[in-house]
This record gives sequence, structure tokens and C-alpha cells, in this order.
Amino acid sequence: MNNSLGIADLIVFLAYFTLVASYGYWIYRKKKKDVTDTKDFFLAEGSLTWWAIGASLIASNISAEQFIGMSGDGFFVGIAVSVYEWLAAIALIVIAVWLIPIYLKNKIFTMPQFLKKRYNDSVALVMTIFWLFLYIFVNLTSILYLGAVAINGLLGGQYLHVIMVALMIFALIITLGGMKVIGYTDVIQVSVLIIGGLATTYLALTIVSEKFGTGGSALAGFNDLLRLAPDHFHMIQDKPSVISATIDQPENLQIQKYVILPGIMMYLMGQWIIQINYWGCNQYITQRALGADLKTARTGLLFAAFLKLLMPVIVMLPGIAAYVLYQNGHLPQMGSSSKDGAYSAILGFLPTGLKGLSVAALTAAIVASLAGKSNSISTIFTLDIFKKYIDTEADEKKLVWTGRLAIASSMIVALIFTWNDTLGIGGEGGFTFIQKYTGFISPGVFATFILGMFWKRTTGAAAMAGIIVGFLMSVFFNSYAVPLFGQETWLYTAFEYQKMDNGVVKTFTEIPFLIYMGWSFVFTALAMVVISMFGPKVNEKALVLDKGMFKLEPRTIVMIIATLMILGALYVRFW
Repeated sequence: MNNSLGIADLIVFLAYFTLVASYGYWIYRKKKKDVTDTKDFFLAEGSLTWWAIGASLIASNISAEQFIGMSGDGFFVGIAVSVYEWLAAIALIVIAVWLIPIYLKNKIFTMPQFLKKRYNDSVALVMTIFWLFLYIFVNLTSILYLGAVAINGLLGGQYLHVIMVALMIFALIITLGGMKVIGYTDVIQVSVLIIGGLATTYLALTIVSEKFGTGGSALAGFNDLLRLAPDHFHMIQDKPSVISATIDQPENLQIQKYVILPGIMMYLMGQWIIQINYWGCNQYITQRALGADLKTARTGLLFAAFLKLLMPVIVMLPGIAAYVLYQNGHLPQMGSSSKDGAYSAILGFLPTGLKGLSVAALTAAIVASLAGKSNSISTIFTLDIFKKYIDTEADEKKLVWTGRLAIASSMIVALIFTWNDTLGIGGEGGFTFIQKYTGFISPGVFATFILGMFWKRTTGAAAMAGIIVGFLMSVFFNSYAVPLFGQETWLYTAFEYQKMDNGVVKTFTEIPFLIYMGWSFVFTALAMVVISMFGPKVNEKALVLDKGMFKLEPRTIVMIIATLMILGALYVRFW
């Protein structure tokens, strides 16, 4: 096993870098005459095809938190973590059918703009600040940190900060050209991501088969995983029989897994909030479709839904392969690292050349997500803060340059906070860190958007209360519920477990965040309903909906049915 890159790997990687940078520059030069227009810079209005929208959605979504974090949870828990990918397919269908028509009909370009149009300026401003903090201090930082750690492991472990800076510069090259450059370079990025990711999975499975003498094929390797790690191939985690365990008890590991993925309850509680909020109420994602017509946007979203079904093969299976190899003594270097080291450890087995392709796939995911996230930060800051509150007379050119400065500034702030892992991303576990802390604002945002779209009585006061109550309820359940009410109530069960943290055994008591996220949403929605009942029966800013907005073409219906049938078959097999 070789943990460094050879000459052939570097050639493959540099070829990828040159291809993406050259294509991005060509797109930028071709469309240069439009670059002073804000709608073109931030939304690439009307110029992205359905396949470019779908590819850009996936390239922006699949990043270090999936390759590193989800692979790590695959190592730790198994196929159950695929819920984040497979339920996303259903969420994308929901967005395509019901939410995107509302955005497009009302000419919504940013999520704060929707809140202003449906509620008022105050709601939009508060939510804008929440989003900016979330995107910079949770998303950008985790993507940059996890990506740098992974690539650094392949280069001998001595270049972490150099890699951070390089990733930031690469992302800046793409992002400063605007959404059009991001959208079309993402087609290359997602192609490299899928090809390189599938190659890594294929080789990982063949390595497993070779190590256990079952023929050296990928299919044999997959059967080896089923045979040697059957507990890693169940979508539903059983609830632990105890609520407290020490590090030397077998129940301790079961509790840790359940806290991350709490069985059937996560499907009834937090998963839907995460999914629909992420894909439908998130500037970072919806921005790709907001510049298109309804037919193109819908097809692009459904194309992304189909691709999501494939993602666990790329980002989760290598983690299970690493687990089986580690458990049988074939991956000793995993002994001193966290679960987030699983993907890098697998890459160490790959032959020269292919390793370069896999690193290119990983880099593609990281750079695409950094570019998409920073562009969304720029869009929200420029259109919803700078133009509205700082320089209301700014012309198009000034707004574009303000957007570029916002991109560079957000990247630099993220770099500062990832330099020494100030936020503790490595200790939390990358994928869990993002899902948990995003969940602090998800219930309030989700309730505000859904009630605002489909209940005409919802008021601006209710929306403001919803945003605040959702956040406070999440903080309450995370930090104060157990000390006040104990480990077990009719609302939740808090589990106590122990794990090693920098060589020290520490005790943690947690309510599964996917459970309390669901309750936070319930209490938030109830508060909004009660407050709205004191207002008029139809709020003056209620959206006008008509059935024609949601009518589907036969081709769209076929795509939806095909996706649901594949998803159903997967759940029947791995329930």
C-alpha cells in the first residue's frame, strides 16, 4: 500500500486541473459581455440546460462531507447513512413538483427575497444573517477542512495548510466567473467525481476480494462485505436496549450509532426537515434552478434525483470496505485515526494513475462545493444586504464586483477558522458536524417556508417568531433538556455513552439530533399557527397559487415513477 502520489498521479491530477480551469476561462470569455449583469453573474439566467442544472446540483452537494464524512459513517454505521442520499431523491421530486413552480412564478432569485415578498424586510434580514453565518462557519469551513485533511493524508501528512490554500485558490478561479462558469464547469466536475468515485469503489471491492481470496472481482468483494459485515447492511438501526453504557460495554457502540441515525424515528422526525429544507429552502442549492424556465428546472432537479441514487455507491461503500479490511488486520493505519480517515486509507491501496484520478474526483467535489457555497454567500450578501442597506444606488457593475469581494472574503474567513480546526470539526466527525449544526436553524426555516407557501393566514410576526423559536428549541434540546427533565421523557430518550477524544475517555449525553430536530419543528409550527390565528384569515402578502402551476408532463411523471421504483427496491433489499 502506497500513501503518496506518483508522477502518473500528478499528471492525471494536473490534466484535470488544466481541463477545468481552461473550460471555465473559455466560458467566461465567451459570456464576458454579460458579466456585468447581476442576474447573469449570480444566476446564469436562462443559460443553463437541464443536464447542467442537475450536474451542478450534484457537484455542489457531493463534497468532502460526503467523500470523507459519509465514508467515515459508512465505516462506523454502514449503509444506514445512505438515508441522506436516497431520501434526497424524494425531496428533489417534492421540490420539482411543488416548490420550484412557486419560486419561478413569483420571480424569486434569493431565499431572503422570498421571505421579504411573503412576509417583510425584518424576517428577510434576520434569516439572511442566519444563512451567512451558517454557510461560512459550518459549510465552508467543514468542506475546506475535511478536503484538506483527506488530500494531505495522501501526500504524506505534511502539507495540510498548503492544500487548504490551494483548494481555496482553485475554487476562487472558478467562482469569480459567476454562476454560468460554475454551472458549466460543474458538468466536468461531476463527470470526474462519478468516474473517479466509481473507479475507487470498484478497486476497493476488488481489493477486499483479493485479501480474502474470493476471486479478485468487484462483485465477489461486495459479497464479501455482505458476509463479513452483515450488521453494516441494514437501513434501520435498532434502538439500544439500555440508555447508558461505558466504553468497555458492547452497548456503547450501538448507542453511538443510534445517536447518529436513530432508526425508524429519524424517518418520522428530522430527516424530512433536513431534506426538504436543504434542497428546497437553501440558496446554495435552489440557485441553480432559479434562472431557468419551469420545464428545464424540473427536469434538472429530477435528473439530480436519479443521480442521488448512485451516490452511496461512490461515497459510502468505500467506508464499509475500509471497515472490513480494518477488522481483519489489512488496514492497520486506521487504528490511530478517526472514522473520517477511512476514504483516504482506501485510496492508499490504489495503483499509480488511478489514485490521481480518485484524488481528482475528491478535489472536484471539494472545489465545486466551495465555489457553489461562496457564490451563494455572495448572492445573498450583495442582493439582500449590500444593495438594500449599504448602497441602494449601486449599479450592476458595482454589484458584481461587490459579489466578487464577498466571495474572496468568505473564503479567507473560512481559511482562518480551518487553519487549526478552531471549530472542532475533526473531533465531531465531519458529516455529523454539518448535519447537527445546520439542524439548529432548519426547523424554523422549514416551518417559515412551508407555512408561508401553503397557508395563506401565516403572518410576518409568526414567521419572525418561527425563526427564533426554531433556533431556541434546537439549542434547548441540545444543551438544556436533559439537565432539566432527565434522560427519558415521552418526547425523547437521551443516551449516555463514552468515546476516546485525543486519548482521553469522555462521557457524552445526547438526544439524537434527528429526533429533537423533529420536535423543534413541531413546536415551531404550533407557535406560528397560534400567532397567525390572531391575524386576518388571508394575509395580504399571501402567495397566489393555482393548480396549473403543479401540472406535470408525461415525461416528468415517468422520471418520477422510475426513481421511486428503484428507491423502493433498494429499501426492500436492505431494510
